[in-house]
Amino acid sequence: MNPTDIIAIAAIVLIVGLAVFYIVRAKKRGQKCIGCPYAKQCSGKCGQNPPRGGEDSPAGK
Repeated sequence: MNPTDIIAIAAIVLIVGLAVFYIVRAKKRGQKCIGCPYAKQCSGKCGQNPPRGGEDSPAGK
């Protein structure tokens, strides 16, 4: 393995590790739908009943 391979593998491991760290930390904080655009506005059923209206929702545009 040459140094380029080692750097590429290290970068992939770092990205995956940071993603797992983010998910674990968000779950410990009590977030139900990590990455959901309607976070904290729905009852934990992301994608089933998005809020209607408002300027941030797709229905409000």
